[in-house]
Amino acid sequence: MKNSIKILLLACFFATVGCKQSSETPTETTESTPTQNVGQEGVKDETSNPNIVQVASGSKDHTTLVAAVKAAELVTSLSNAGPFTVFAPTNAAFDKLPAGTVEGLLKPEKKTDLQNVLGYHTYVGVLKPEYMQDGQEFDMVFGGKVKITKKDEKTFVNGSEILASIETSNGIIHVIGDVLLPK
Repeated sequence: MKNSIKILLLACFFATVGCKQSSETPTETTESTPTQNVGQEGVKDETSNPNIVQVASGSKDHTTLVAAVKAAELVTSLSNAGPFTVFAPTNAAFDKLPAGTVEGLLKPEKKTDLQNVLGYHTYVGVLKPEYMQDGQEFDMVFGGKVKITKKDEKTFVNGSEILASIETSNGIIHVIGDVLLPK
């Protein structure tokens, strides 16, 4: 009896939804706007959660990282569905590198090297801190591995503490205070 009532209620719901959809009249647009070929990064959406690139672009502490992602032509890749985990060095982390390193990597002829560096900060999948275990290693997009360590309720990646974690529509960003270098 209970199953019959559930089925009847579902049928009524679908009938109501179906009727509403068919009674709506489509609107015509008289203006024609040319379509542009843009990737996922070009989608304007005020209601969905922002993706990794959008979140990083909104952070005053990640302007160097965003400039590097743009120079490496990885905006589209990191704006796509993912999911991705990005270990995102702060501007201060990039400042710790030897003088001229960042500027050198941002040159067009160093794009491949820059992509490799950024790929070493990117994992395909979502690595939430609460699921990371001491001693775990993960293969990064670049091909190297990062090692997770835990100490006093803190989580570290290759010795760099994860300062904050921000969930995005296509993964998660872990803010770190160092630029990761392959070991």
